[in-house]
Formats: sequence, C-alpha cells, structure tokens
Amino acid sequence: MLSRRTHRALIVLALAVLAALGGGTLLAGGRTSGGTQVGRVERVVDGDTILVRLDGGDERVRYIGMDTPEDVKPGTPVQCFAVAAAAANRRLVAGREVRLVPDAEARDRYGRLLAYVYREPDGLFVNAELVRHGYARVLTIPPNVAHEAEFRRLARHARAAARGLWSRC
Repeated sequence: MLSRRTHRALIVLALAVLAALGGGTLLAGGRTSGGTQVGRVERVVDGDTILVRLDGGDERVRYIGMDTPEDVKPGTPVQCFAVAAAAANRRLVAGREVRLVPDAEARDRYGRLLAYVYREPDGLFVNAELVRHGYARVLTIPPNVAHEAEFRRLARHARAAARGLWSRC
C-alpha cells in the first residue's frame, strides 16, 4: 500500500511526463488523451488568467505555478506592474490557439480550470515565459508542482537581472 505522499508524488510525476510528451493524442472537440485540451483564447483577463473557447463553450483558465500582480480583482487597487503583465500575456496568447496541460488538480476553489499553457503551433510555454521576463512571481500550491523547480530558477534569474516587476516593485 502506497502512502498518501508517495501516491501524490507518483501522480505529479506522471503528469509531468505527460506534459513533457505533449499530453497525448488529439481527440474530437480539442481534447486529448491525458487531460490536455486545445482551444482558442477569446480574452485575456489579466496576467495569469485567460478565457478559452473549449468544446463550444468558454472556460476561465488560471495559469498554474505563477502569479501576476492584480489589476482586475474587485476591491483591490491596481498593483505595481499589473498592467504590463496583462499586456505581455495579451501579446503572447490573445486570439491564438493554446494547449492546456493539467497538473494534479483540474480546478481551483473559484471553479477556474488550472493549466500549464502552451502556445500553438510553436509550443511556447507561456507560464514560464511570463516568469522568465519578470511579469510573474512563482506561486506553488501543492499538489500542482510539476514545474516548480523550473519556475523558481527562472524567477531567480529574472530577479537577479532586474527584469520586469523586479526592477520596479
């Protein structure tokens, strides 16, 4: 019998392998085996949330493993570098096809789909790109930890180079 911790670690490892392999075979409706989905970005909400057309409906998608300053959160003033982070996200994905790769949990407590986001057809890892250029900080919420080490490394380099929010906030 596996311990709960070992079981979670195996799930995370399996999801990381799926993500590295592209998530599986494309099925009808933009879905793929392994939980990966492909859809078109209908709207960029902010630096870490997008609205994606999937299976004829729109899904609010929250990027996993990173967090950008807030600019649309009710009751919260616009935070330092929020507008720049949203603009960067818009430049990367607005109106484009994206591949959404899940981790251990499918949704957050607000009902948003959680995903690592890859731009199609070039495969750019959007979450990592935003961290790399200093538009986002690392935000790891277990058990969604498949890219934590990569994001931490990218954030260290961005901070050391004073890129993005690290130069102003």
